[in-house]
Amino acid sequence: MEYHLHQPPQPPLDFRRWLVKNVKLSQLITILLIMLILVPLVTHYYLSKVDGISSNGAFAPSRDALGRHTMKVSDLRLHVDELYRIKSSVTAELVDLERQRSEKQSQITLYSNKLEGIHQDISVTEIELKKIKLQIMQLQKEKEEILERRENQIAPPKRILPSLEDNVILTAPQDKLQCRQHNCFDYSRCSLTSKFPVYFYQPSETFQSSINLNRVVLSTISELFSANPYTTTDPSIACIYIVLLGPTTTALNSKSDIESKLHSLPYWMGDGRNHVLLNLVNSVLQDNCLESINTGRAIIVQSGFRVSEFRHGFDILVPLLLGPKYHFSWTAIPPLVPAKRRYLATFQGELVASGGKHSTFHHMQSGKLKADLRGRETADQYINEELQRLQTITEDSFFIELFCGTSVITQGSMGAPEWALCGTEIDRSKFLRESTFSLVFSPDEVLVSSSLFYTRLYESLRYGAVPVIVGEHTQLPFYETLDWRKAVLFLPKPRITELYFYLQTVGHGDILNMRKQGRFIYETYFSSTKNIVDSILATIRTRLNIPSVVIRDEPSPSVFSDEFVPLKVDMQLQTLEFEDGGGGPVESPYSSPGFLRNYTFNTVNRHATWNELPGPFYMFPNTPFDPILPSEAKFRGSGVGFRPIGDGAGGAGKEFMESLGGNVPKEQFTIVMLTYEREEVLINSIQRLNGLPHLNKVLIVWNSPEPPSQDLGWPEIHVDVKVIQTKKNSLNNRFLPYDEIVTEAILSIDDDAHLRHDEILFGFRVWREARDRIVGFPGRFHAWDTNINNGWLYNSNYSCELSMVLTGAAFFHKYYAYLYTYWMPQEIRDMVDEYINCEDLAMNFLVSHITRQPPIKVTSRWTFRCPGCPQALSSDDSHFQERHQCMNFFTKVFGYMPLLYTQFRVDSVLFKTRLPHDKQKCFKFI
Repeated sequence: MEYHLHQPPQPPLDFRRWLVKNVKLSQLITILLIMLILVPLVTHYYLSKVDGISSNGAFAPSRDALGRHTMKVSDLRLHVDELYRIKSSVTAELVDLERQRSEKQSQITLYSNKLEGIHQDISVTEIELKKIKLQIMQLQKEKEEILERRENQIAPPKRILPSLEDNVILTAPQDKLQCRQHNCFDYSRCSLTSKFPVYFYQPSETFQSSINLNRVVLSTISELFSANPYTTTDPSIACIYIVLLGPTTTALNSKSDIESKLHSLPYWMGDGRNHVLLNLVNSVLQDNCLESINTGRAIIVQSGFRVSEFRHGFDILVPLLLGPKYHFSWTAIPPLVPAKRRYLATFQGELVASGGKHSTFHHMQSGKLKADLRGRETADQYINEELQRLQTITEDSFFIELFCGTSVITQGSMGAPEWALCGTEIDRSKFLRESTFSLVFSPDEVLVSSSLFYTRLYESLRYGAVPVIVGEHTQLPFYETLDWRKAVLFLPKPRITELYFYLQTVGHGDILNMRKQGRFIYETYFSSTKNIVDSILATIRTRLNIPSVVIRDEPSPSVFSDEFVPLKVDMQLQTLEFEDGGGGPVESPYSSPGFLRNYTFNTVNRHATWNELPGPFYMFPNTPFDPILPSEAKFRGSGVGFRPIGDGAGGAGKEFMESLGGNVPKEQFTIVMLTYEREEVLINSIQRLNGLPHLNKVLIVWNSPEPPSQDLGWPEIHVDVKVIQTKKNSLNNRFLPYDEIVTEAILSIDDDAHLRHDEILFGFRVWREARDRIVGFPGRFHAWDTNINNGWLYNSNYSCELSMVLTGAAFFHKYYAYLYTYWMPQEIRDMVDEYINCEDLAMNFLVSHITRQPPIKVTSRWTFRCPGCPQALSSDDSHFQERHQCMNFFTKVFGYMPLLYTQFRVDSVLFKTRLPHDKQKCFKFI
C-alpha cells in the first residue's frame, strides 16, 4: 500500500510570482498598519450613535458595558404616560368598531328576515303562476276544441266537379224564353268557395279567328281577361266560360255557320251550360250576330234585344263600348253645377220606320194634328207633335231637332221603328253640356233595348244631362243591380203632354242628386271597356252569391336591413298625460274581427246607389276588381273586417262596453305617423304613446331620403313600432293601405302633434259611433271668394262652422285608404306630389264625396302642435296659396264642391260640468 501526505493547496504559481515581483515589503506593512488604525475608529463612532438614539429618532436608554439598559426615572415616567395614551386610543377605537359591528349585525338580521319573506312570497307566487299557466293551457285547449268543432260545422264541402268529358246533356226548357238561373245554369261548377274561376276562349281555340270580328274589340277584351283576377287557364275548374262573338258581318258568315261553330266549342258540353256569349259592339252600325241563333243554355250579353228573345233575369243588358279601354278623362266631362243650365231639355233625332226609312213626320205642321190620339198611326206621331210644341215655349228654352238630313245615324237590323241619332257625338255633346234634361225615347215595343237607345243614355250620363226616358217597357243596363230611379226620370208615352209640367216640378236639389248619381253610374259602369267587363262578371258572380276577390294591401318593408338591429330604449309602462286619471286597460294587440257577412251581403244589398245605403262600404261599388257591388270580403286575408253601422258598432274595450251597455266587440286602432328628417321630434312623439289603451300598433312612414341614424335610440313602448321604408318621398304614403294595418280604425297623426291620451280615446269612441266619417281634432273650412280669384279658398281661421278635419290628427276607416290609393283619380295624387301638400284636403274631398256628410270635430282644444317643434310648412304663406289652388283643382276633378259645412262638434256629455270628486270617474268615458 502507498500513503500520501496531505498538503495544503498552494496559490497558483503565477500570482505568487506577480506578488514577489511587483509589491515591496515596506508597502505591504504600511497598508496593514492603516487598516488596523481606521477600523476601530469607525466602529467606535457608529456604536456611540446607536447607544444614544433609537431607530425611530426617539430617546433610547443607553447601555452599559455589559449591554444592559440604563434610564432615568423622569424618562421612564414619560414613557409610561405615552403607553397609557396609546392604550386609551386603542380602547376607544375598539369600542367604536364594536358599535359598528352591532349595527351591521342588526341590518344583516333585518335583511335576512326580509329575504326570507321574499323567498316565501316567491314560493307562493310560483305556485299561483303554475296554477295560472295550467288554467291558460286548459283554456287554450278548450279554445282549440271549440274552434275545431266550429270549423267542422262550417267547413265548406269538398268541391266535386263534373268531368268535361262526360258531356251529359240536360233537358232544357222547351221554350228558350223560360230559361232562368235555376233551370239553365249548372251550379255544380260554381260552389260558394270556388272564388269564381272564369275561362276565356282564346281565338286560336275557337272559331273567332275564322269570322269577321272587330280586331280592336277582340284585342281589347282578350287583354282585359288576361289580366282579370278571376281568369283561369284550367277549363276543368272553371265556373263560367266566356266566348267573344261580336261584332261581325252576317254577309260573310251565315247564321247557320256561326251556330254550328258555336256548338262545336271544346267545352260546350252539348247545351252551352255556364257559357257566356259576349256580343259587345262599339258602334250602333254593327249587326247583332246572335239573332235567331240557338244558343242553348248559354247566357247572352249584348245591348239590343227583342222582347221575343230576351230572357229576363238570365241574359244581361250592357252598354256599348263607347269609352276608352281603361280610364276615362275627367277633363272631357262638364261639371255637375250649376243645377239649371241654358236649356231645360234637348233632343236631336229623327223617327225612322222599319228598315231605316225616313218618316215624313218632320213635314207635319202642329196645327194639322188633332188634340187626341184618334187617327194617329202610332204614338210616336203624337210625341213628334208635342216636341214641336215645346219649341214654341218662351218661358224655358228647349233645343229640339227633329230632322237630321244626311247626318242621320240609324240601326236597321232590329227591324222596328226607332228614333235615329243626328250628327256625331261631338255635335250632340255641345247641346247636352248646356242641357238640364235630355229626352231619351224608348224604341218600339217589340224591342227590350237597342244600341241607339243605349247610345243616347250613355251620352246623357256622360255630359250631365239628366235622362228623361219616355216609355216604360224598356230595360236599362245592369238593371238587376242599379237603382236607375235615382238617376233617371221615367215618363209613360201617353203622358208626353205633361212633360213640360213634370220637368218644372223637379227642384234644384233633386236635379243635382240625379246628376251626381248619373255621373257615378257612368264612371263606374259605362266609362271604359274594363268597367263594362268587370260589371258583367260581377253581375253573374252576384247572382251566384260568391264573394269577390280580396283587394290587395300595400307591402310594408322595414327601413332597417335584416342585419341591422336598432337600438332600443326601455320605457316603464305607465299612463301618461291624462287630465282626470287613467284611460282604461292596456291590452295586447289583436286584429279587428273579420267581416261575417261575406255570403249574405249580396242578398241584403242588391242596389248600388249614391246616398241611400248605410255607409260608404255599401255605397261605392267601383273598387278595383268589383264595380258592381262593394264586398267586404275584400278585407278577408288582410285582417280587416267591416261591421255595418248599427250592427254592434260603438265601444272598444271594457270601459266602452260598459258605457254603451255591453254586448259589443272589443276593438283597437292603428297609428300611422309620417315623418321627414325630424328624428328627435319623432322619438318624443313615440314616447308619448306609451301606455295608450286600445292601441294596436304604431307605423312610422319614413319619408326621409336617408335611413335613420344608427345610434338613434327607439323607445320600447307597449306595442310594436314598425318603421316603413317608402319608395319615394310622397305625402300620399300617409294613406296607403299597408298590410301591417290589421284594424279597421286608423289614427293618422303628424309627428309633431301633441294629444293627451284621454283626447285620443275620446276621438276613438266618437269614430266608433260614426265609422263612415273622418273624426278628428283640427277643423278647417272652405269659402267662396268673389273679390279676387272668384274661386274656392282654404281657410284656417277659427269659425263657428267647419267643412274639413285635417288628417294630421284624425281617425278614418281603412276602407278609405283603399279608395284613396286605388280609386281616386290619379290626377289628384299627382298634384299632391307636385305641391308636396294637400293630401289632407284630398282625403276630405273623397270622404265627403262618398258619404255626402261633413266630418266630425271632437274636443274644444284650439291647437295640438307642440311648442318646441321646428317650424312647419304651414307657417309659409305659399302653403296656403297652394291649398287654394288644390281646392279649385279638386273641385274640377270631382265636378262639384263635395265639402259640406257643419256647426256640430262632439264633446263629453259632462263637458265643463262641475262634479263632486267621488263622481268624477264617470267623466272620463261618458
